[in-house]
Amino acid sequence: MTPEPFVSAEEAARFLSVKRRYLLALARRGLAGAYALGTGTMRKVWVFRLSELATAVEEQSHPIPKTQKWVTIRSGSLRAEKRSI
Repeated sequence: MTPEPFVSAEEAARFLSVKRRYLLALARRGLAGAYALGTGTMRKVWVFRLSELATAVEEQSHPIPKTQKWVTIRSGSLRAEKRSI
């Protein structure tokens, strides 16, 4: 019996029908079936096992909330304007 191979983030995202960036955000938050390779200052590469991802999705009883997006306001973009009434 051979062990199940790991797949890339692109393949795993395609399997779950989600965007790669969303899958990686879930992986950072502890999604089952996601494994980070590399530590310290080196860039982490994520690999996935499709069977574990499928099990995690089946066991999910509520939708996974999306992370909050932060908005950057560039200087000068908010101007006080005088209005004549």
